[in-house]
Amino acid sequence: MTAGHGPLDGVRVLELGGIGPGPFCGMLLADLGATVVRVERPADAGNPSQHPWLHRNRRSIAVDLKRPEGVAALLALVERSDALIEGFRPGVAERLGLGPDPCLARNPALVYGRMTGWGQDGPLAQEPGHDINYIALAGALHAIAPEGGDPVPPLNLVGDFGGGGMLLALGLLAALLNSRASGQGQVVDAAMTDGTALLLAMTYGFLAHGRWQDRPASNLLDGGAPFYTVYRCADDRHVSVGSIEPQFYAALLRVLGLSEDPLFARQFDRAAWPAMRERFAELFRSRERDDWAARFEGQGACVTPVLSLTEAPEHPHNAARATYLPGPGGGIQPAPAPRFSATPTAAPVAAPPTGADTRAVLRACGLPDDQLTDLFARGVLA
Repeated sequence: MTAGHGPLDGVRVLELGGIGPGPFCGMLLADLGATVVRVERPADAGNPSQHPWLHRNRRSIAVDLKRPEGVAALLALVERSDALIEGFRPGVAERLGLGPDPCLARNPALVYGRMTGWGQDGPLAQEPGHDINYIALAGALHAIAPEGGDPVPPLNLVGDFGGGGMLLALGLLAALLNSRASGQGQVVDAAMTDGTALLLAMTYGFLAHGRWQDRPASNLLDGGAPFYTVYRCADDRHVSVGSIEPQFYAALLRVLGLSEDPLFARQFDRAAWPAMRERFAELFRSRERDDWAARFEGQGACVTPVLSLTEAPEHPHNAARATYLPGPGGGIQPAPAPRFSATPTAAPVAAPPTGADTRAVLRACGLPDDQLTDLFARGVLA
């Protein structure tokens, strides 16, 4: 990333390898201008990144963290860093000699970010898992299902990225503000189960006050309402309908020619929902998706086409805002977000080969050339 771009310019972050949410957190911080150094294994040195977008805007060093000399080199970097991200299973960083205690001893102002599925403690802390397991245990996966059907994994957006990496980024920034005011660093324990539960705050509020049934596809926002769901069109593509408010619902009925139909007079009458859904489905099935998109355009009904991953970047709105950008070497990548008026971010730079910056980064933190040459020769660095 071009120096001097983004609101986090000057913030220095160490990212200890990892997959999924940890790298996503590193990407968010790097996109916003932080200098993020990703620490990877010497065995992978010289290889292109397997995640060129997720690992973008970073520098890459290859250090053997299972050898004391590698740990010592990394602790020299810790002294010059503002934050650290690690996503090991609880206790692994401590066994390597890179847990919070030695790192904060070297840099008392350091913010030490820990990314796990289950958290640093609790009965499941040492168990393996993936996004699907974390959101299942947090209650989110159960709620994402069609009527009478099985829960549908929402990619890995809820646990890994929303409740995981994004929440860790927020926690790191909050702790960095505190550290800069107090000079005191701390540990940020980000668990995907905790983060997923937090994303359910509104849903649990509804449940507590009798406004939500603990049954999938029977509520306002889970596809249960006929005016907040997805319909199949004649070409087997889909439209999304989000016509909740009265004015949007009225526009939906107007475009569909149902304004005078008594069936639709009481929008929130749950007893009428099955018949309403059947009629909506029949109508939407009568035309192709893009025909409906054209008919609803500018009508204020909150009806939009469901676009594929390849279609979304080409939509005029996304194109006008440059929501997606060309990826170096081909492909499409999402642009950095959000946007800043005074400190705009730079165009993303693809991830470098593993270890491309090892010598330059460690030289800049004070390791002499003869020591670096020795560590490279012995395979501690690559």
